[in-house]
Amino acid sequence: MEPVTLRTPRLELSLPTSDDAEAITAAAADPEVPRWTTLPSPYTLDHAHDFIARAATWTEEGTQLNWAIRCDGAWVGMIGLAHLDHGGDAEIGYWMAADARGRGFLTEAARAVIDYAFDELELARIEWRAVVGNIPSARAARTLGFRYEGMLRQALSDPRGRHDGWIAGLLRDDDRASVDWPVL
Repeated sequence: MEPVTLRTPRLELSLPTSDDAEAITAAAADPEVPRWTTLPSPYTLDHAHDFIARAATWTEEGTQLNWAIRCDGAWVGMIGLAHLDHGGDAEIGYWMAADARGRGFLTEAARAVIDYAFDELELARIEWRAVVGNIPSARAARTLGFRYEGMLRQALSDPRGRHDGWIAGLLRDDDRASVDWPVL
């Protein structure tokens, strides 16, 4: 696939570049990032450069799409679609720099990615997963219209071990209105 740039009123989403490496590394030093993601900890500049190179390869292969979220040209977060398959499914993932949280950037970026996934990639379903207890991620997913589907026991793993995970889904024809989740 060719890289795709998405734009919203405040944001530009595009393939991460080497210019983003220092910002990614600095943001990943926030203890909340490795707590809820699979990023290594401590996260080094080499990790960032490796991720940026792999993101380009995954895009070429069409197996995963990653966008750097930028506001006024500055990197503020990452969002992506993983596990793209030819059956019409993918998993959304995201994380934000600490100083970008609470400003609506995540949901704005996610709406653009979701629209692209359903309209251009013609996906049928987008899945969201998070370690149980990741309330900010769950609130964002709920706001985006994801429907809570349950808890998967020890289904999420990272270098720190196995974790129970929440799972939610969004279908192409869902109205994307926020609905109640039993865990929030």
